[in-house]
Amino acid sequence: MKNEQKLAGPIIRSSFTLMILTGLVYPLVSTGIAQAIMPDQADGSLLYNEQGEVVGSELIGQNFTDPMYFHGRESAIEYDASGSGSNNYAPSNQDMITRTEESIAAWSEENPAIPVNQLPIDLVTDSASGLDPHISVEGAAAQVERVAELTEISSERLEELIEENTQGKEWGLFGEERVHVLMLNLDLQELIQE
Repeated sequence: MKNEQKLAGPIIRSSFTLMILTGLVYPLVSTGIAQAIMPDQADGSLLYNEQGEVVGSELIGQNFTDPMYFHGRESAIEYDASGSGSNNYAPSNQDMITRTEESIAAWSEENPAIPVNQLPIDLVTDSASGLDPHISVEGAAAQVERVAELTEISSERLEELIEENTQGKEWGLFGEERVHVLMLNLDLQELIQE
């Protein structure tokens, strides 16, 4: 009994010390360093419109359904950042097949000039996180005709917008060139409002 009482004090002190260090000091120091070194990223890489209102994040895609805007990738979680991930279905899964067929049918209806065999696969498949804000350059280019027709902005100008919003490979080595859909649509919206 006395040994247990002797141990209780150090255990309680150690527990409180660790709670203060890991639950208070470490998060404050980490946040302070992040705010000092890279404040934009620490705040969530937020994007603002011309009025200074937050319209999204560079890191999280959005679901654009209006046919006059460029569309991003499919998202199994509706771009809900509180729970990233996808269903991880196998290609033979019937739910996956049905969802993909519905996406292809919707694509064909909105983009009748682009044959299905020229449809970039990233426009009808989920990203692993369900939050990907990017599409391939080919995916953006495949939507130019539809967007040009609905916005009355020339295809050439839309192609310039795509090029302006194309991001290179990570560190020049990894991945593929990609287009940030939200940034592209923000630039498109400015042109529409002119």
